[in-house]
Amino acid sequence: MKQFNRYLVTAALPYANGPVHIGHLAGCYLPSDIYVRYLRARKADVKFVCGTDEHGVPITIKAMQENVTPQDIVDKYHAIIKDSFASMGISFDIFSRTSNQVHHQTAADFFKKMYDDGLFEEKESEQYFDEIKQVFLADRYIIGTCPNCGNDKAYGDQCERCGTSLSPEELINPRSALSDAVPVKKKTKHWYMPLQNYEPWLKQYVIEDHKEWKANVYGQCKSWLDNGLQSRAMTRDSNWGIKVPLPDAEGKVLYVWFDAPIGYISATKELTANWADYWCKEDTRLVHFIGKDNIVFHCIIFPAMLKAHGGYIVPDNVPANEFLNIEGEKVSTSRNWAVWVHDYIKDFPDQQDVLRYVLCSTAPETKDNDFTWKDFQDRNNNELVANLGNFVNRTMVLMHKLCGGKVPAMHADVKNAADDAIFTMLQDQKMKIAESLETFRFRDALNEVMNVAREGNRYLQEKQPWILAKTPELQAQNQQLIDNCLHVCLQLTANLAVFINPFLPFTAQKICHMLKVVDRMLDWENAGSMKLVSVGYSLRAPELLFKKIEDEQVKEQVEKLHAGLKQSAAAQQAAATPAAEAPAAPAKPEIQYDDFAKLELKAGTITHAEKVAKADKLLKLTIDLGTEQRTVVSGIALHYAPEAIIGKQVTLVANLAPRKMKGIESQGMILMAEDKDGKLVFVNPDQAVAPGSGVS
Repeated sequence: MKQFNRYLVTAALPYANGPVHIGHLAGCYLPSDIYVRYLRARKADVKFVCGTDEHGVPITIKAMQENVTPQDIVDKYHAIIKDSFASMGISFDIFSRTSNQVHHQTAADFFKKMYDDGLFEEKESEQYFDEIKQVFLADRYIIGTCPNCGNDKAYGDQCERCGTSLSPEELINPRSALSDAVPVKKKTKHWYMPLQNYEPWLKQYVIEDHKEWKANVYGQCKSWLDNGLQSRAMTRDSNWGIKVPLPDAEGKVLYVWFDAPIGYISATKELTANWADYWCKEDTRLVHFIGKDNIVFHCIIFPAMLKAHGGYIVPDNVPANEFLNIEGEKVSTSRNWAVWVHDYIKDFPDQQDVLRYVLCSTAPETKDNDFTWKDFQDRNNNELVANLGNFVNRTMVLMHKLCGGKVPAMHADVKNAADDAIFTMLQDQKMKIAESLETFRFRDALNEVMNVAREGNRYLQEKQPWILAKTPELQAQNQQLIDNCLHVCLQLTANLAVFINPFLPFTAQKICHMLKVVDRMLDWENAGSMKLVSVGYSLRAPELLFKKIEDEQVKEQVEKLHAGLKQSAAAQQAAATPAAEAPAAPAKPEIQYDDFAKLELKAGTITHAEKVAKADKLLKLTIDLGTEQRTVVSGIALHYAPEAIIGKQVTLVANLAPRKMKGIESQGMILMAEDKDGKLVFVNPDQAVAPGSGVS
């Protein structure tokens, strides 16, 4: 087995278009955190990187829905997501963002190197175009019926119901997510990566060299490779994203699945000056934690990119989880059928470890699994409270009551086989837990930790020190037996803190506080030791590690889920229902012909358009009037992309006094009309006329 000197662990970059829910946690963030905490306890050289993916189409769709800019969206949700992870104890070494300058530069340089090496195919192809919005549609802007499961809200790149990867051409009845119009095909130029050229290497890398990968990962990759790979576009038509670093690429950005995984590299650059040690040295183990919907991108496309670029290591393992359902239904953010992490923190303050425990013990490691609030309650009350919490609390209470609040000595002359069996059990469990963690079987590892607590409860019940101390006379007679029992139980409690730390870090800290030990006791090398707490040392008063979840709390959470579903359905219905016709605007005062005659209206052609910096609604237009070029600032940026209106004819109020807007002198005003949906449309001649023609 290959030996590694350092580890680089990544968790999938969440889209910054909404908060994170418990399905996200169970999918990759909790498993990756458990693994990293274990590696740190082993004193391994490990970096744990993540950040928000801020260039995906979901960002721009969310911005349109909320009538704000994409930057507003990513700023808002980056903060919410980062706080949610921190609150749950997800211990990233860095939580970056793909909007950071270091990422833009890293991704652009990565693309340019591949381009300079001749690794892209430049192709002109027909792609879907929204004639109403006058924009090319990225895959996620296209919605239709999934040919696999019949979901009528599948995206052009993937069906979120069944997880099937799609192309827009495969959708049944495709429509634009922006206008609901049927898109048309229009020619555009892009740069493609010929993935088929990397098939032989990928087959060796995945199918031959990594048969140890989880069955769901290995199987999905093998299926893709068996079916044959094709060239895939690595650029898109858009104004939001990392601009393609080529002179003839106006209006083109990097494909989000080219851009996003490079975010792992740029985040590592931000984290440490020695970033290349983690990305370029063969004795580094790169592990990607993801959900099953990202398998192809992390196991085929990104490794092919790294191989093509050269100089980088490729993932050694990609332990992807399946999906977590909620109360028997698939999570749906659009229907608000989700348990949001930031809401959980508000409703269950200081109970982060309860959720961590439940999500790990029911983790969808091999198949989709279900989260229910009743199971949440049962696991808390019957496992955390009644097993782990019960053992630690009884040990601490009895130690204070029967041993004066100090760690009792171990008396060799009354020591027996049951005492020795605890030490043997701890050694065995240490190996079982470590083996499960190192093979990404976190549910099994957590179950073995809880078995340690069960053994502690069994041992304590067998010894019954409270019976040995039923009267003062009995206690005096049996004090050495009592001391031995509670000494073993205290050492076992300390071991539980070491074992539980990767899974329930807040609970491990509570145990350390009660035992008055420092954090270094949680190092993995200490697991299995019977000398973790010192004889004669005074310990703090016991405190409950967990508290019961009551029926009323469960009822409230289930009602909250269904209330959110109803609110979402009502909002969607309202959006789909045509609004009542707005009352006509009041008529303006009557004018005379001479007033109208003062206007000089001319037909012009837009020859150039660009966004005005720091102005979401403004475009700077250059308009050809035949004998001159006019600069006009117009508030149409929310309705038209700059590149979509080049060549459009407009009607210009040519003798309007100049006016400065955002420091730009606007030399006229174009006439626009507003349709029933509030969209601005051009008022222009019904057929092309020469620029500068009069309008009367």
